[in-house]
Amino acid sequence: MKRRNFLKNLCAVSALATVATPSMVMGKDAPKQKPKGVNAMSYDSALNAITGGKPVADSPKVSLTVPEIAENGAVVPVKVNVDHPMEENNYVKAIHILTTKNGNARAADVMLTPMNGKGYFATRIKLGSTQDVVAVVELSDGTFIKASKSVKVTIGGCG
Repeated sequence: MKRRNFLKNLCAVSALATVATPSMVMGKDAPKQKPKGVNAMSYDSALNAITGGKPVADSPKVSLTVPEIAENGAVVPVKVNVDHPMEENNYVKAIHILTTKNGNARAADVMLTPMNGKGYFATRIKLGSTQDVVAVVELSDGTFIKASKSVKVTIGGCG
């Protein structure tokens, strides 16, 4: 008799808990929030965050290689080569790849040291539409240089 009463009471308690708190059991939709660490920002605000408001000059030392026409915006190859020494006190400190029209302008951030031996980076990025791709290079003396190229996207890759 004790086992039967125990099971009956257990079923009654679980049924009561389900009826009393349906939002806990059924799962109430949480308000939409940005995930932590993901900061969608425009091109201008991303550039300002990287440079701290310092001027960025176009430079022939920065070689940016992107296709003129990208058939698929989901996988656009990008190569950045910087013609700059990689010495102890004079080196490429960082390479940032930005886009001008994506929801989040920051596509890639790469930190380098003199041990890298060369100021070079290659990756693939997503582009939602036809826009400019910009490579911003930070040098060890705190100056910034850049190069940009336009990419025509036939099928957007961001949505």
